Amino acid sequence: MSSRRTTPIPTSHLKVKRSRAGLGLFATAPITKGEYIEYIGTIIPNKEAETMVGARYLFEINARWTIDGSTRKNLARYINHSCAPNCESVQNGKHIYIKAIKNVPAGTELAYDYGTEYFDEFIKPKGCVCPKCSSSRKS
Repeated sequence: MSSRRTTPIPTSHLKVKRSRAGLGLFATAPITKGEYIEYIGTIIPNKEAETMVGARYLFEINARWTIDGSTRKNLARYINHSCAPNCESVQNGKHIYIKAIKNVPAGTELAYDYGTEYFDEFIKPKGCVCPKCSSSRKS
């Protein structure tokens, strides 16, 4: 990651539970800006990833490699998309980290912006259900 000192989020501070988008990852204790969780899984060639139609837990590392994060051991796979995120993805070599970009209070769902390609393919057709978009539809 960056030269700034950051620490992993203890798994005891995270819980998978129901959210607007299905299952989500929530803070059970305050998370400090800069703390992170690694997006883990098998590293596969992009050519293989391209044959996995409809796969939703693929995280492209570069033009050659993708992480298949579908394993349930990958808690980061439960972090949902938001148009007003409290986290961001950070790449370091073949590692992807989802890092808090602000202090996250206990009880809050972790979320980051999945990017245009994923948004257009999977989220836009059904409509974004993140808190920002849900509240703007009510007005």
